[in-house]
Amino acid sequence: MTDDTGGLARRITETIPASLAGVRIDRVVSLIADISRSAASALIESGGVSVDGAVVTAGKEKMTEGQLIVVDVTQAKGPALPEPDSSVSLDVVYADDDVIVVNKDAGVVVHPGAGNQSGTLVNFLLAAYPEIAVVGDPMRPGLVHRLDAGTTGLLVVARTPAAYESLVGQLASRSVTRVYSVLVWGVPVSMNGVIDAPIGRDQRDPTRMAVVVDGRASRTHYAVQRAFHEPKDAALVECRLETGRTHQIRVHLASIGHPVVGDATYGGVRAGLRAKRPMLHAQELAFDHPVSGERRTFTATTPADFDDMLAALA
Repeated sequence: MTDDTGGLARRITETIPASLAGVRIDRVVSLIADISRSAASALIESGGVSVDGAVVTAGKEKMTEGQLIVVDVTQAKGPALPEPDSSVSLDVVYADDDVIVVNKDAGVVVHPGAGNQSGTLVNFLLAAYPEIAVVGDPMRPGLVHRLDAGTTGLLVVARTPAAYESLVGQLASRSVTRVYSVLVWGVPVSMNGVIDAPIGRDQRDPTRMAVVVDGRASRTHYAVQRAFHEPKDAALVECRLETGRTHQIRVHLASIGHPVVGDATYGGVRAGLRAKRPMLHAQELAFDHPVSGERRTFTATTPADFDDMLAALA
């Protein structure tokens, strides 16, 4: 995809890989835009999808490897726009007239999508900051990047259209600093390194991501902070994102034989260490303030379940 914001581009462009060849257009739209099949069908009907420059009129046609699909999610007519939900209080690290920095809890889905139409971070944000409803994508108001449901930690949200454009631009230019604490299986041989491997859809399962030859350029810097050998070999690793692909840290670490502990999707569930989620925490976030231009850096300590896991290994 052409965006570097973890899948939050308002206009998504993707060259169809082998893993999506033979898949119906509406299914492909659902996958790459992270919307339901019904919403994908509605988007196609509204003229929001084109293949090789031609507007798609029916979603039942099947894709061919190498075709270029463009999805304009702003033209989506359904499902209904997310509603405010005040049932959950947010852990707001910082807020001013332009931005909000939130420390996300584990298990919270960031925005509405297929199978999650309510109870998301967006719903909670709309209750506390209703003005974000007109910022960015109306289905994902204010969001410029995201975290997986199981990942905890820092996320920045724009409160104004100008702040949104600034932050999206900073993400695209790779000037936003994103640092993660990660607990992985095994101890990497090299204590420091860069995983430079393209990421795209898994050819065996298009709902997963994988290191693939024709994927998008992806780079993750890592440094081993602590090594453990009882009750299992494991390591606390710090990861710095240079790019921001979907599932990037999880895929990259799994690709070098050190999946994230607790990550059921990428081989991180094993005997000896019980984790209810991937042990992945966004600990540091830095960006240039959209109005003042001042470099702002925020940190969030690891949550209790992460600390408990480390204590069990110490």
